[in-house]
Amino acid sequence: MNNQELKYLRAKNKVERTKRFYNHVFVYFTINIIITLIKVWNDMGDWSALKSELATINVWSIWAVWGAFLIIHFFVYKFGSEWEERKIEAYMKQEFNKNNF
Repeated sequence: MNNQELKYLRAKNKVERTKRFYNHVFVYFTINIIITLIKVWNDMGDWSALKSELATINVWSIWAVWGAFLIIHFFVYKFGSEWEERKIEAYMKQEFNKNNF
């Protein structure tokens, strides 16, 4: 594998990780908005009841738990790839040195 192919594969991997993260963000908001609307649908007639229903832990717990996983995904997406690339380069250097002896 030459240098150009390696650069292409790294770039492609980076784009795929970015795409997966943004898909996760899109699904997070879409599904949570739908779940929230379903949970508060019964109180749509009265504004004060709707506001009080939106403020319950029942509604925000899904946002919070899934949001925690989204934050973890963000840190893995943002900082995990650097570690991964350093390890790949270290293993490639090991293989290169082993093949030269």
